[in-house]
Amino acid sequence: MRARPSPNIWNTPELYELENRAADPHGRIPAAMRELGDWAGRTVLDLGCGSGFHLPLWAECAQRVIGVEPHPPLVALARRRTKRLRNVTVAKGMAEALPLPDASVDVVHARWAYFFGPGSEPGLRELDRVVRRGGTAFVIDNDPTRSTFGAWFHRGFPEVDPVAVERFWSMHGWRRRRIDMGWSFDSREALEAVVRIELPPAAAEEALASHTGTEVDYAVNLWWRDF
Repeated sequence: MRARPSPNIWNTPELYELENRAADPHGRIPAAMRELGDWAGRTVLDLGCGSGFHLPLWAECAQRVIGVEPHPPLVALARRRTKRLRNVTVAKGMAEALPLPDASVDVVHARWAYFFGPGSEPGLRELDRVVRRGGTAFVIDNDPTRSTFGAWFHRGFPEVDPVAVERFWSMHGWRRRRIDMGWSFDSREALEAVVRIELPPAAAEEALASHTGTEVDYAVNLWWRDF
């Protein structure tokens, strides 16, 4: 079983770090997560945790945090980031075969990692196995039907059918919270670099030519399900 590559973070983790810092400057995603399935005092699984950017946030009030990531260089970065956090562990693994016991986690966070709708059924079966009764899973993905970045994404990846994606999640018992999170970069150079790792070359240049400044309105879907 081979991991599905994530060219943006796998190839340029330093630029993806800039993206993580720019995304959701008002904390709207974690605020919605707390409302729907608070992780205080519970066990959190960050699935596809990448370089571990979000692990310290969960660790602030979770009892235990587990990051799972398939790409060894990113596993090493995540472990280095969290080496002083005693309630955090990072493991190499894949969504289709989680290195976790049955009924061992309460809250799952997956952000732009594996769960893009149709085709992710094996990973959903693993969530059924590892999430305890009373737990909640969250999947964050782009909403190509609205916002400036949504329009860029739609032009860059026309093969992504938002109607099919919505149908997939609904059929599997998930619900949606629409969130306007935004991007806010420290410099135009940083924004341009990130756009170029997120979109195909022609779409990236078209987007940058049509947009000024260092901020972008950006809509996402927060898919969630109680277990």
